[in-house]
Amino acid sequence: MQVLMALLRTMRPKQWTKNLIIYAGLVFDGQLFDRDPFIRVTVSFILLCLAASAIYIVNDLVDIERDRQHPKKRNRPLPSGQLPRSLAIAAAILMPVFSVAAALLYSPRYAAILAIYIALHIVYSLVLKHIVLIDILTITAGYVLRVAGGVLVIEVARFSPWLYTCTALLALFLAIGKRRQELLSLGDNATSTRPIFDHYNLPLLDDMLRIVTTSTLLAYILYTIEAPSILLAGNNLALITVPFVLYGLFRYLYLIHVKGEGSAPDEVLLRDRPLQVALVLWGLTFVFILYVSKTLT
Repeated sequence: MQVLMALLRTMRPKQWTKNLIIYAGLVFDGQLFDRDPFIRVTVSFILLCLAASAIYIVNDLVDIERDRQHPKKRNRPLPSGQLPRSLAIAAAILMPVFSVAAALLYSPRYAAILAIYIALHIVYSLVLKHIVLIDILTITAGYVLRVAGGVLVIEVARFSPWLYTCTALLALFLAIGKRRQELLSLGDNATSTRPIFDHYNLPLLDDMLRIVTTSTLLAYILYTIEAPSILLAGNNLALITVPFVLYGLFRYLYLIHVKGEGSAPDEVLLRDRPLQVALVLWGLTFVFILYVSKTLT
């Protein structure tokens, strides 16, 4: 039982929240309450979580020696010896194979996206995470693939390409913020723990964060104006969701600059109540605009 729990911890179930973005196509195309599309996306979400967990296992296998030097990561099941390497290797092979094979049964296009996602992140674990700038761009590509997968498993009619832009920029924002906080928290051990930090410094990361923060907000504003599903609703009410997005960006910047958090965006989201409230209010407002307001006009 302890070994299975160690395997589950290595699969990082807390980080499955990142995969919820696969529902973007369903929600913003106005199909959230349609039974069949919802089931297809939910099944796809489960398969994506299995594939993502396999990537986390691969990453831990590759970094096992470096993780033993990390103040927090050395307590993970693999570097601490709680999880046998043989079991981790078996899980890292079986889970992605099962995910892609299961996806083939109902959507070959999603199976292809899933295979690309897995291959990209394996290459990231082995090579790309050691190449400056390419490392964070690869993380961004993973988020865009998640959204694309959710779009391909259903028939969308009003999905806006601006949502891909918003997703990519938000992913960049979080990835840069995470790099910045890791660099600060690791201090003199940064390079030995993660060699890529030899090519990053705070001025560079802060400048990148400023550019991406501004770009994210502008892209979202353009999305609220141009998205076909919003135009179909017959109003410009989506603009009232902009303050929630602005607050969320500012709150995250506050957390990393003032509170010293942000090393793991998913963990920040799970424990920061103001950020959770802003996200819920944004979601409820947007759902109201897409699904309710047009029926009242």
